[in-house]
Amino acid sequence: MSDDLKIPLLDELEKGPWPSFVKDLKTLAPKKPMVRDLLRQLEKSYQDKRGYWKHGGLVGVLGYGGGVIGRYSALPDEFPGVSHFHTIRVHQPSGWFYTSEALNELMDIWDAHGSGLLNMHGSTGDLVFLGTVTDELEPTFRDLTARDWDLGGSGSDLRTPSCCVGPARCENACYDTLELVDNLAHRFQDELHRPMFNYKFKIKAAGCPNDCVAAIARSDFGIIGIWKDNIQVDQAAVAEYVDSGFNVKEFVVDNCPTGCMSLEGKELKIDDSNCVKCMHCINLMSKALSVGKERGAALVMGAKAPIVEGALLGSVIIPFMEIEEPFEEMHDLLERIFEFWDEYGKARERIGECIERIGLASFLEQIELEPLPQMVTQPRDNPYIFYEEYYEEE
Repeated sequence: MSDDLKIPLLDELEKGPWPSFVKDLKTLAPKKPMVRDLLRQLEKSYQDKRGYWKHGGLVGVLGYGGGVIGRYSALPDEFPGVSHFHTIRVHQPSGWFYTSEALNELMDIWDAHGSGLLNMHGSTGDLVFLGTVTDELEPTFRDLTARDWDLGGSGSDLRTPSCCVGPARCENACYDTLELVDNLAHRFQDELHRPMFNYKFKIKAAGCPNDCVAAIARSDFGIIGIWKDNIQVDQAAVAEYVDSGFNVKEFVVDNCPTGCMSLEGKELKIDDSNCVKCMHCINLMSKALSVGKERGAALVMGAKAPIVEGALLGSVIIPFMEIEEPFEEMHDLLERIFEFWDEYGKARERIGECIERIGLASFLEQIELEPLPQMVTQPRDNPYIFYEEYYEEE
């Protein structure tokens, strides 16, 4: 690190017990002028209490409309190293499983073409390369595709589908999240790489109701593993929990949200008809309880973070679907949803906002789904009901 780099405010961030990004940036600065100017511009932002990044135009790679996010410095003369500082999204493997060889391969590519900075991972799921110039975009893309990597989604397109580790590492997985997400990413390549939607569309797949990828809160289309039959109970293991001193009644039975459990001696009884699949009991007593055998997924739609409008949680559109190859039922449903959104959506309107605007009934009719009780978020408070037959008679 050169002694003439004066960044006293950033130096403060190195103090304390926690790892600091400033320390990492300083290790790269001597060999990467881009990182050196990144530190200098960030110091000025701290001094002036304002950001100095701007979006000055569209950049990308040949044949793709997404995957690259253009970023420019608002002070290119003062900080020429970051006059261009574009971001590249790299399509992550399902479940974020990498080999050491694959990671070294990616790092070599990025070290040759960019700043060396990366994000493991972005909120959408991609591995994110942070900082390169326009002339290096095509060479980076060429080196990635030569080694069978691809770019992720950005802009008004299908964002890179992501999933939890699923059956590879978790005994609670109710379907193969890894296989499904890999299949969807290959099936919808055009929608992923060539922005054609009204706004972004995120697919997240969670293997069980624990929802480790926050599909119900952060995806336009969430696929959440679920089971239809009873929780599997090993009563001998329940007795072991009781004998070990674990307070099953206090920690498990009394915390059941629907009160569907009871402990009689050393035997745990469950009224599965009232179970809402919250996973609390299974998480606390994983040796005695496990998910049922009749497994599939519940599909939810419409979640988003509070950017243009307020935050939304996903609403159920299909309470249970079997998730099995070749996943044709899932493909058909997504195609109908995309057609509906193309017809009725507005620019920069997420599909959840579109459904709220036109009404759930109209949405279900357009995508050819029958209304179900599980779709109702709250009891009806309007006493007036008009059926389609009434209008037909008129």
